[in-house]
Formats: sequence, C-alpha cells, structure tokens
Amino acid sequence: MDPVIEEWFARRTWQDPRWSVEELVAAKMGRRVSVVLPALDEEATVGAIVAAILPLTSGPDPLVDELVVVDSGSTDRTVEVAAAAGARVVLRTDVLPELPPVPGKGEVLWRSLAATTGDLVCYLDSDLVDFDPGFVPSLLGPLLTEPGVTLVKGFYRRPLRLETTVADTGGGRVTELLVRPLLAALRPELAGIVQPLGGEYAGTRELLESVPFAPGYGVEIGLLLDTYALFGLDGLAQVNLGVRKHRNRSLLQLGVMAREILSAALVRCDVPDAGGALTQFVQVEGEWLPSVTPVGVADRPPIREVLVR
Repeated sequence: MDPVIEEWFARRTWQDPRWSVEELVAAKMGRRVSVVLPALDEEATVGAIVAAILPLTSGPDPLVDELVVVDSGSTDRTVEVAAAAGARVVLRTDVLPELPPVPGKGEVLWRSLAATTGDLVCYLDSDLVDFDPGFVPSLLGPLLTEPGVTLVKGFYRRPLRLETTVADTGGGRVTELLVRPLLAALRPELAGIVQPLGGEYAGTRELLESVPFAPGYGVEIGLLLDTYALFGLDGLAQVNLGVRKHRNRSLLQLGVMAREILSAALVRCDVPDAGGALTQFVQVEGEWLPSVTPVGVADRPPIREVLVR
C-alpha cells in the first residue's frame, strides 16, 4: 500500500470502535443527529431496525434526535410497520412535492435532507437482518470526536445469502469485480476504503447539502468521490461494523446496479460515458432474449441549491 494511504488508514480507520453512547452524547455539544432509513417494500425488516434504534432517541439527552423512515413508494406494509415501531415516516412524494420523484435509492436519500434537521445525518439500509444498534454510535464516533471528518463509511463482513444456503463470505460482488478495480485505475488514493459501496454511513449536513446525489445505486460511490474531491483523504474515515446481513440480489440485478455505479463514477473522474443502455440476456423457453435497461437519469443538484430557490 502507498505510504500516504497506509498512514491515512492507520489514523482514520477504527477496527474495533468502542465509543459509548454517553461519551458521544457529551461530544455532541449542541449538534443534532438524524438517522434516516430509505425504504422500498421492506416490511419484513424495517420494524426491527426502527425498534432497535428507538432507545437511542429517548431520555433528556438522546444520542439520536430524530429517526426517520423515508418511503420510496412501497406497495407492501412498510409505512405501517415503520410507524408502528416508532419512526417518523415520510413519503418521498411529500418532500419537495413540486419536484416529481425519480426512481432510485439516491433520490430518497437526497430528499431526506429536506425532511430532517440534524447537523449530522446517519444513513442505514432498511433491509438489514439481525440489525445491531451499535452501528449508529460507531458511525457517529469519528464525526463527533475527530476534527475534519465529514464522511464516515461502515465496513463489515458480508455473508452471501443464497437461495438455500448462506456462505460465510462472498457478499459485495460489485465492489470486488467493478468498484475496487475502477478506483485502482482512476482514484488509487482511495484504495484504503474497505467498503466503498456500503449503505451504512454518516456525514455532516454541511457536506451532504453541498454535493450532488446520483438518484440510483450510484449514490454511494458518488458521495465518496465528491467528498474526496472536496476534503481529501482526511475528510474520510471508516469504522468496522462487524457483520452485515441483508438481501442479496441476482446477477442480473447486480449488472444494472453496476451500470449505474459506473455512470456515477465516470462523470466524477472526468471520463466520458456514452450513456448506452445495459443489454442483458435472459432465457425464455429455450431462447436467449435481450433485456434492455436504460442508464439512470442525471444527478440531483446539491440540495442547498434547491432549498434556497
């Protein structure tokens, strides 16, 4: 590893984060914390995640000041389950209603900034299984205690949950097959980031309001690259969250995800993207037929620009 990256890794990586809730509450110094769960048809898991975080919102001096589930158009009981568990639930169509929503996770995260008030915002995926509420203080630790940190990425071991078995490792296939090689080629300074696509991370509102958001699956790589461009390596930190279990996707779904990630990364690395749709092939009654998915729409602008209009 490059000596500069190695030195950053030693200073900005917490392999065994042990901040106590009490220590972090004392370090808030008047700052507010928002925890946001983007959700789309996650009735099976979102309630348990909300219930696990809820104790962090209680008491006269809570660590978490608001816990918000932002729904992305669920057709199941996600909204009802999340509300019953104790979250404030916001529909994406109720945030910035003058702007028609576009599909994608990044769109919901972007709109959440207009629906929350925290000086620090912690994002957690809502499809996690056996959720550990310790994710929240671990992600907030560097932001509350280390000067200069603006974005904290979680990293973890990711079991691969197959149809009938669970492999101990093997998750994060898009990271290993696309993103890590891509960063090595175009942004080698970020080689020390363990999980560049991880959906568990926290950032300052100052950062998050000042950068564009890719509307789809490119949101995480976009935020990482934009933070590095603005604040360099010292603006980034990462913490070990142990194990992350969630729903794994098919190879065809991962292909679409990879195309959106590639699009977001290329534009931030000043590499032209022809914008070509992704053509995949599926077998139907013995024949291989094309399935075409267009590239996602353009980035949403920094939310600060929208809110001041």
